[in-house]
Amino acid sequence: MIHIKRALISCWNKEGIEELAKTLGEFGIEIISSGGTANFLSEKGIPVTTVEEITGYPSILGGRVKTLHPKIHAAILSAATPEHLQELREVGVESVQLVVVNLYPFMEEAVEKKLPLAEAIEYIDIGGPAMLRAGAKNFQHVLVLFSPAQYPEFMKLLRENNGKVPPEYSRKQAQQAFLYTAQYDARVHEYFTGFDNTRQLFPPTQALFLEKKADLRYGENPHQSAAVYRRYGSELSGMDSMRQLWGKPLSYNNYVDVEAAYALCLEFEDPAVAIIKHTNPCGAAVSKDGLSDAFEKALRGDALSAFGGIVACNLPVDVNTAERISKIFFECVIAPEFDPAALEILQKKKNLRLLTLAPAAVDTGEYTLKSLNGVFLLQEKDAIVENRSGWEVVSNRKPNEQEWQELDFAWKVVKHVKSNAIVFTKDREIYGVGAGQMSRVDSVTIAGMKARQAGRDTTGCVMASDAFFPFRDGIDEAAKLGIRAVIQPGGSRRDSEVIQAVNDHHMTMVFTGNRHFKH
Repeated sequence: MIHIKRALISCWNKEGIEELAKTLGEFGIEIISSGGTANFLSEKGIPVTTVEEITGYPSILGGRVKTLHPKIHAAILSAATPEHLQELREVGVESVQLVVVNLYPFMEEAVEKKLPLAEAIEYIDIGGPAMLRAGAKNFQHVLVLFSPAQYPEFMKLLRENNGKVPPEYSRKQAQQAFLYTAQYDARVHEYFTGFDNTRQLFPPTQALFLEKKADLRYGENPHQSAAVYRRYGSELSGMDSMRQLWGKPLSYNNYVDVEAAYALCLEFEDPAVAIIKHTNPCGAAVSKDGLSDAFEKALRGDALSAFGGIVACNLPVDVNTAERISKIFFECVIAPEFDPAALEILQKKKNLRLLTLAPAAVDTGEYTLKSLNGVFLLQEKDAIVENRSGWEVVSNRKPNEQEWQELDFAWKVVKHVKSNAIVFTKDREIYGVGAGQMSRVDSVTIAGMKARQAGRDTTGCVMASDAFFPFRDGIDEAAKLGIRAVIQPGGSRRDSEVIQAVNDHHMTMVFTGNRHFKH
């Protein structure tokens, strides 16, 4: 057990400090403190020995140097060995068994307020991390606390053990303290990179610190544990800034599907709705007649598969849309906002989760991260901006204006379908989707099958393919289904064969030059 006789308290955040100090006083524990913390405790009538009294040296450089002194760090780093105790006596220092330190609020003051560098550096803590790391290193003799949330457990243990704390508790706190200071330094590092015009997207080392938002009921399956994390200390953005207005907590699969659905509907400026099942769109549509019409058209894409899916809207949900959504069981609805009357309608569905996320808050970021067994894959986000000015018509027949608009819609949709991906669309709504197949021609066949199951006539549809056709068989199959226009990246060794198939069937085809695999 660590018997606490002296404590060093130096905190920016004074929350809980008064109660903590009074508890220490119950056990006759001497308190050493510095600067504002010493003044705070003195004002509360709590006896304090100042750092200056210990060191015999004033605070200098505007407070930058207070605790950076051998007498302070010797008191924290000393072990209970005869050699250490003898050295402490020789220099007139008594050991410290408790270090209570939290750091300057660099995130809150420097980053969130977007201070210029010359001002921001004043919020970079030097003495605080040094004391925490010293105490954590000497965890066998010193306990460290760095958050007001830790004080209640400490005070409970102190009372239960009559002024002592268990060594395993000190070891756990040391482990967390090293993470705390590492995270702090990582945020400072990230801030400085904003002033580096030569910084690399993929540097030799990549710091990624996460803090848990919540435990989830389970992962993809009930036997898997799961939790949702956010980047430590980062500003709210993307899914982190999403608000839940109604319904039970989100599951692991909900998070994945909601992100996929919202990303698709935000591709469009006109009223748009996407309905997602297992990250793939079973319906998506755009309508100039409003959101409710877009929903009905999206639902027609595959009403059977839509059951239990995720609905995403790129505009606030109005009453008409809410009434139509409420007639079917969905897991979640996400939109920028809900009209109050629409919210009232949807809140009658007790198992429906209602979520808001401002489109402007969606984090485009710079890269995506995927974990594999023992490694992490980082890649640039697939956020390329495309339009017809960069596309090439490779068929004899050129698209008419209506086909151009449909090709643009289909291309934006297929980007959000798992590869091998095929999408059939007409009138800017999904008619059929073939997703995640090992063979591209199988995806074409499945898209046609899904359209027939939904009672849709694919004659006159356009077809989008996320990657090139390796053979002409996919085009031949599409022609049997009445497809009139095709959009794809191109780039196959057999492009000429595929183009010939398009011309044989009097279709039109556009090459975009960009592939959109989604694994």
